[in-house]
Amino acid sequence: MSRTNFQELLEAGVHFGHLKRKWNPKMAPYIFMEKNGIHIIDLHKTVVKIDEAAAAVKQIAKSGRKILFVATKKQAKDIVAERIKAVNMPYVTERWPGGMLTNFPTIRKAVKKMNSIDKMMTDGTFDTLSKREKLQIQRQRAKLEKNLGSIANLNRLPTALFVVDVQKEYIAVREANRLNIPVIAMVDTCCDPTPIDFVIPANDDASKSIALIVDIMAKAIQEGLEERKAEKDKEPAATKKEEGVKTRTRKAKKAAEVVQEPEEEDEVEKVEEVEKPAATADDKIDEEQQLRP
Repeated sequence: MSRTNFQELLEAGVHFGHLKRKWNPKMAPYIFMEKNGIHIIDLHKTVVKIDEAAAAVKQIAKSGRKILFVATKKQAKDIVAERIKAVNMPYVTERWPGGMLTNFPTIRKAVKKMNSIDKMMTDGTFDTLSKREKLQIQRQRAKLEKNLGSIANLNRLPTALFVVDVQKEYIAVREANRLNIPVIAMVDTCCDPTPIDFVIPANDDASKSIALIVDIMAKAIQEGLEERKAEKDKEPAATKKEEGVKTRTRKAKKAAEVVQEPEEEDEVEKVEEVEKPAATADDKIDEEQQLRP
């Protein structure tokens, strides 16, 4: 995986923080300087943190697990939806449904309801309903699609959470922390980095900054998925090779047994010849009497 380009971050405005009066002192280690009352983020540290986060994301994707992307702010939702949908990962770009992680079974029931409506529409059951019932079901389906359509393939809790704005998505971050789900996040100078496991100090308001970092994460996911596919393709070939070796070994053993069988029979005959009982004294007397005239 290629290292993040410093110049690209600079051109995208990733280094621009918030006004000095809005800063969070816990972000001090990631601030380079203050200019015209605005904090400037240290991009050297941002590069390191992006690479760490991308490596973690790639490993999760390679293992076949899911990362849930959360971005409900206006300038981020379309970017995240477009990039993350392409790599088949779940995302939330509308209102965060409270309890989505901590009350996941209920969310799964709603998703199953949406899938059952889809099944009704395909198997002909929907056509048998009245006009009023059809309208109600269509409205219900549209509402579920808007809120949960992007997580329809999320069958279990995600392995990690990627958040664009920590302050706006504080409920999602809190739920993830409660369930010990690692959080990867773009953290601006006004935010608290404490609850975040993989802090990416960056401008979380500019669309160019968001697009660049989300693109890097999407590429890391794609690389992980490709490596997973390559490993799966190698497994059948290795299995066939092992089976061929086992077959040849079995055939060789059978051939060796066939060759050894006559030798074993000869040895048995020899043993039988050796074990014949010797003639007794009475037998010798009987033989002499038979020879006399």
